[in-house]
Amino acid sequence: MLRHMKRTGWVKRNIPDPETIAGHMYRMAMLSFLVDGKENLDKTKIMQMTLIHDLAECIVGDITPFCGIPPDEKHRMEDEAMENICLLLGDKGPEILQIFREYEKQESPEAQYVKDLDRLDLLMQAYEYEKRDNIPGELDEFFVAINGKIRHPFINKLAIDIIEERGKLCRKMNTSK
Repeated sequence: MLRHMKRTGWVKRNIPDPETIAGHMYRMAMLSFLVDGKENLDKTKIMQMTLIHDLAECIVGDITPFCGIPPDEKHRMEDEAMENICLLLGDKGPEILQIFREYEKQESPEAQYVKDLDRLDLLMQAYEYEKRDNIPGELDEFFVAINGKIRHPFINKLAIDIIEERGKLCRKMNTSK
């Protein structure tokens, strides 16, 4: 199901052939390999969290801030969906639900790292669409939404690199028009 569900933010912006929720989750899992040994983070938990963090969307859909659903209601809907999913998963269900809730509460360093990866992925995807679709600067709202929110220094450095590359693309495209 998730491999067929397009991400809402891109659909609302009329992005052609937008990524799916499963595609996003897979790239998040791949980004989890960026964890190095210096950070004292549980790599396994981070990878698990990247694969679980949007799982509830197979039931509730991809709810964005622009959908008009209050954050508390979104969290309640997603938690209820995860409870239902985890009931089907036997003895692994409680572990998966615990990891999901840890991510949602943002209380552990691993959960915060995964949230930063989620934000980095958003920047990467927006930049890719601007470049692919020849629309530099058109997805600025996504960059603004992330501005100043990435906490982890290494991920923040990667975000700055993407923003700088985007700036070069925008200058190049504006001078060629």
